Amino acid sequence: MYGTFWALVPPLFAIILALITKEVYSSLFFGVLIGALFAAGFNPVQTLNLIVVDGLSVSVSDLAGNLCFLVILGILVALVNKSGGSAAFGRWAEKNIKSRVGVQIATFILGVLIFIDDYFNCLTVGSVMRPVTDRQRISRAKLAYLIDATAAPVCMIAPISSWAAAVAGVADDLGTGITGIELFVRAIPYNFYSLLTFVFILALVSMRFDYGSMALAEQSARLNGDLGALDGSDDRGEENPKGKIIDLVLPIVVLIVAVFFAMLYAGGFYGETAWIGPENTGNLISAFGDTDAFIALPWGGMIALVFSFIYFLIRRSVSFKEMTDCIPQGFVAMVPPILILVLATSLKTMTSSLGAAEFVHDLMVGASSGLYSLLPAVIFVVAVILAFATGTSWGTFGILIPIVTAIFPGDSKLLIIGISACLAGAVCGDHCSPISDTTIMASAGAQIEHVRHVSTQLPYAMTVAAVSFVTYIVAGFVQNWVVSILVGVALTVGTLCVIRAKTRAGSLS
Repeated sequence: MYGTFWALVPPLFAIILALITKEVYSSLFFGVLIGALFAAGFNPVQTLNLIVVDGLSVSVSDLAGNLCFLVILGILVALVNKSGGSAAFGRWAEKNIKSRVGVQIATFILGVLIFIDDYFNCLTVGSVMRPVTDRQRISRAKLAYLIDATAAPVCMIAPISSWAAAVAGVADDLGTGITGIELFVRAIPYNFYSLLTFVFILALVSMRFDYGSMALAEQSARLNGDLGALDGSDDRGEENPKGKIIDLVLPIVVLIVAVFFAMLYAGGFYGETAWIGPENTGNLISAFGDTDAFIALPWGGMIALVFSFIYFLIRRSVSFKEMTDCIPQGFVAMVPPILILVLATSLKTMTSSLGAAEFVHDLMVGASSGLYSLLPAVIFVVAVILAFATGTSWGTFGILIPIVTAIFPGDSKLLIIGISACLAGAVCGDHCSPISDTTIMASAGAQIEHVRHVSTQLPYAMTVAAVSFVTYIVAGFVQNWVVSILVGVALTVGTLCVIRAKTRAGSLS
């Protein structure tokens, strides 16, 4: 089974089972179980060993920093709600942002502005915008899509982000004659999935319509007030008479600033650390290139949490007892995404142990001989499938970038287009996959049932993916990003116009 299509069977089984049963925990566990059985040759003792030692234990260890950040952010959200800051911000937004369109555009803009890290993006945008979207009766499914669609895509086109650092690390020293960060920057104009996702969101919101299962979720929220939120996650906030907007804004601003400087510290910008030498001192790009988000996020989160405790004590808007009560509340709120994240990471471990990388490598090399100008489109599709099945965009471009650089010569324009197709496909598959970290974080940020988020956003993501595929075909032949992106924008808007016309015609009939 090693290095064959069987390597992708466990995650595909978990994804299909989750979509059928609408239950993600057992689906992920059965995927882990099947992967461990395959990897262990159906030996029961070795299977159990793989699940417990190589799967769950390693996942908890590797994710420790991220899990700490999740808990810290959950506590911070509970604290801000207790202070009345969320309710005050909701009242302000209700007076100043009058329409559903305005709220969705504001959510999109905030998502684009927080480009440092996708986990941070998902949870911060969700925490800030939930009270506002709730008051405008925007479904949590739509909020989760807006969060998810601006998290990974914006990180993949931001030169200063944890994603740029990951790509640069993979692309360095591959014999292209171009540094990893330069290759990343030159690939940005051809990253059609990320760019066209932004066009899609703005056009969809401006046209004021939805389709697929998202339309049903939005109709239920608008007409019946059923937002589709998790039980106990009504974030309109407590009506604390001392609550002010600053009680929400200040902790979030401190969190953003603290995480930014923590990422610089973790990358060695301020000097040598226990895990990195002095070579990055004073070098912003190199520091971000070598940063570790799993160190930086808990650092920044802890600083923001301590600041918030001190701030609310000085403000006397929340008692010390009420603040300490927020600690278990925040932890409990983050238990579902933590459990899903650990199981999903365990499933990725099983997939790797079955040789998924080797299978995809052989597939790509075989395709390269007869589809040269069409190869960017082929690379995009392969990256989408691999990221969807494995739930990891970083793992996907880690596998594919060395293959792409081996196929195209260093001075070829198709090298840049091929790298972009690889990155765009990785983002697309990550965006769609139920076992993707970012998808899980978006569900947590919006406080919505995970499978519901996946099923409602899938038609939207697939629409942009189809347009991006056609655009990569065009780019492979014209090799000009301006022409290609104009074609992509026209196709995106035109596709939405056709869908809206058919949707309205169907409702009238």
